[in-house]
Amino acid sequence: MKHFYDFNAKTITGEEVSMSAYRGKVVLVVNVASKCGFTPQYEGLEKLYQDYHSQGLEILGFPCNQFGKQESGTPKEIQNFCKVNFGVTFPLFEKIDVNGDHTHPLYVYLKAQAPGFLGTESIKWNFTKFLIDKKGSVIERYGSSTKPKEIAKDIEKLLK
Repeated sequence: MKHFYDFNAKTITGEEVSMSAYRGKVVLVVNVASKCGFTPQYEGLEKLYQDYHSQGLEILGFPCNQFGKQESGTPKEIQNFCKVNFGVTFPLFEKIDVNGDHTHPLYVYLKAQAPGFLGTESIKWNFTKFLIDKKGSVIERYGSSTKPKEIAKDIEKLLK
């Protein structure tokens, strides 16, 4: 069986990164989009990153265009949008699929480790979040409507 640290993904600038680079960190993986009703969550995610990064939190944003075509931009446009509108400094990765035949392998793993409501694995919408502990275990899955600040207590527990 695979482990979180066994996966790789490309950053939004095209660099290959192993999830093992985040070993010993608490990680929040989020599928993001620029033109979504939940897009303002970028602000809350960046606040979590600013508040907890120095204590060992990493937030990984994975743009996805599968929900209402709400992330149609180029990598450069996505980066610029996030920086200008929300001051995003956490790592962004290349645009991926989180459902269907071309689901990124990392998301196949995350969904299997933390199924959603009634055991369904598919991602329902943008800004679904997966919390991973310092050992690489998927601890929790949060739906789109869960605001980043609502996850802070769970992050704090894992950082101790």
